[in-house]
Amino acid sequence: MDARLTAEQEEVRRTLREVLVKRCGPDDLRAAARSPEGHDRALWETLAQQLGLPGLALPERYGGIGCSVTELALACEESGRALAPTPLFATAALAAPLILALGAEAQRAALLPRLASGELTAALAVPGAGLATALALVDDNRGDWAGDGRAGGVQARRADGGWRLYGQAAQVLDGHSAGLLVVAAHTGGFARSRTLLFLVRAEAAGMVRARQTALDATRPQARIELRDVRAELLGDEGADVPAALAATGDAAAAVLAVEAVGAADRALERTVEHVRTREQFGRAIGSFQAVKHRLADVYVGVRAARSAAYYAAWAAGTGAERVGGLALAQALEALRTAASEGIQLHGGIGFTWEHDAHLSFKRAAGDELLFGPVHRLRAHAADTARLFDAGEVMV
Repeated sequence: MDARLTAEQEEVRRTLREVLVKRCGPDDLRAAARSPEGHDRALWETLAQQLGLPGLALPERYGGIGCSVTELALACEESGRALAPTPLFATAALAAPLILALGAEAQRAALLPRLASGELTAALAVPGAGLATALALVDDNRGDWAGDGRAGGVQARRADGGWRLYGQAAQVLDGHSAGLLVVAAHTGGFARSRTLLFLVRAEAAGMVRARQTALDATRPQARIELRDVRAELLGDEGADVPAALAATGDAAAAVLAVEAVGAADRALERTVEHVRTREQFGRAIGSFQAVKHRLADVYVGVRAARSAAYYAAWAAGTGAERVGGLALAQALEALRTAASEGIQLHGGIGFTWEHDAHLSFKRAAGDELLFGPVHRLRAHAADTARLFDAGEVMV
């Protein structure tokens, strides 16, 4: 791969950073997170209609820009630096790729242009707390996770020439505000169980959506209750849903890894700025050797995570290999370390819950709860690569 960014990619980063620096200050973030939508609607309109971010990785025939996962990841790196609360990841990295991969041509033509323009937002709803399992990041997703066997999860049944859903999804990113839900449901009963994906509109009768209190308020989540809700099957019954979810999960993990690197880089910058100006014993605390060593370790971790995340995004865009989960593990670890060291080195003020350093820490912890933990991401990557099949590894 060529690690250099193209002129177009550099322009995406520069333009987006200029917008987010002006619109995503700490007070703006907190105000947006407290709003009913969980994000700044005016900012989302700017990102969607003027910059075209939701359509970056969608084909031009469906209203997109026709770029790859790499460009979407670079956009998310800038949103990660700002910790911007937007429905970009849920819409463009999770829901839209599934509609593109599995949807019938009529469904693609009707939905993807609206998603690309930002007119419509979407969310992926999976049962319980199984998002990482559904995306095949921490476990095999060909089991009965969507319906928990005979009961539980989300069940789908035929009725009146269509489908009806009954069940609950507990951790749906931006699910309270999305205009469209892509719901994973269990079909076929216990003997012939399988998972299919269904489309549910926001106005569907029998659906109850409630925003949850999340550790990371800039990454809003919702609980979705489906009570005999009419749904539309995405694609056809013969679709290989687990494979499509796994492919989407790898690309989404790569995008999320690049986003986490952006957040970690900004957390490190903020800490460096502080230790240069904060004085103790008559000198800046950044001049002490112990502080330099700690920040050097953080810097190395962030740079290594960026290399891994960029490669994963490139690989997802070209189909070279699936390493998104492994890159995500490294990026989340780098973000957690950068945020933790930032709190430590800000001293007494850093430990106050209202300090900006905690926004990065909450993002790190929240993403690991949703998509990890790190050790399971690495364990699944090792199992997938059959790393230990030959027996004990000698070192």
